[in-house]
Amino acid sequence: MIVITSPIQIANEINTIHALFENGLELLHIRKPDFSETEMKTFVSKIKTEFRHRLVLHSHHHLALELGIDRIHLTEKNRIATSQESLENWKKSGYTLSTSIHQMSDFEELSSVFDYAFFGPVFKSISKPNYVSNLDFKKELEQRKNNKTALIALGGITSENIETALAFGFDDVALLGTIWNNNHSIENFKLCHDLL
Repeated sequence: MIVITSPIQIANEINTIHALFENGLELLHIRKPDFSETEMKTFVSKIKTEFRHRLVLHSHHHLALELGIDRIHLTEKNRIATSQESLENWKKSGYTLSTSIHQMSDFEELSSVFDYAFFGPVFKSISKPNYVSNLDFKKELEQRKNNKTALIALGGITSENIETALAFGFDDVALLGTIWNNNHSIENFKLCHDLL
């Protein structure tokens, strides 16, 4: 299971991150699109070093080595703008790479350097009001041929619909709104974690 940070700063965020890891979180994607390089360094420096190998950078990728992070996420836009040679160089340097896709055809065409990809919103987004996909994810995933790259369900994931997402054929799920858009982050995480 993956958790993605809120794009904005959240009260008590670092303590919540530590509690998530202590309760079994595998990976935390740090998605802070408006952070400067300095803000990113400060944010990551507050996370215990024992958890650094479970962090994934969405921006300021050049800081990864300095911060002790070996996982990089490329947005769809960044992926398209990055050469295959650059992707392969990241991979050869020992980085785990992930990306985001919005159509199954893009997933099928992904380079094998990507370990996993986010696909969504599968359900009505919790963190982005009125953000809904018109795709039939069950039908979309029936067409899946790419089994080199894991496919991660994103968007509106809660303990009530995780099993549905997995039944569609997703390999795992990513949580965002169900963690950061309420006062029961850890309880919600545990409910979801227990279903996997």
